[in-house]
Amino acid sequence: MNQEIRGEKVILREQREEDAPYFTYWFNQPQVMFQCGFEKPASEEEIRKTITVSHKREDSVWYTITDLDGNIIGETGLLRMFPAWHQTDLTIIIPDPEMQHKGYGTEAIRIILDMAFKKYEMHRVSIGVVGLNTDALAFYRRIGFKQEGILEEAYYWNNEYSDFVMMRILSQEWK
Repeated sequence: MNQEIRGEKVILREQREEDAPYFTYWFNQPQVMFQCGFEKPASEEEIRKTITVSHKREDSVWYTITDLDGNIIGETGLLRMFPAWHQTDLTIIIPDPEMQHKGYGTEAIRIILDMAFKKYEMHRVSIGVVGLNTDALAFYRRIGFKQEGILEEAYYWNNEYSDFVMMRILSQEWK
């Protein structure tokens, strides 16, 4: 299974059932639900099943992000990995505003992109971002992602439509 990867600020480790209470709390917060496109609240049992079943699929790798003391910060992963086309989608969520803007997400995404391009030999990594989530759009641009398309008014939240912005980074663009 997934190994533990230690960075200077974060550890990416295998997801565990005991992570479910953390993710249940945060993934049910309205702001996180909006930013991540979660349609409805999830129970701890649903989150536990996601960790133990959905996140164990052969076409994905998922990690819990912790600080160096083991405190959970969020999750990241590669999903819909398609080796024949050398492409995958990336996900990263650091839901607690207190843990954002500290470099944790930057280091975690650098680790996961290194993995995508070197270990899995991907050529292209994509991510979709809610257009109203301007902080996330700016973050991905700083990392090196480029906007490649907009799904106009494809996202609906709280009686409001938003664009869904498709972004990507290619292996030759990654430093």
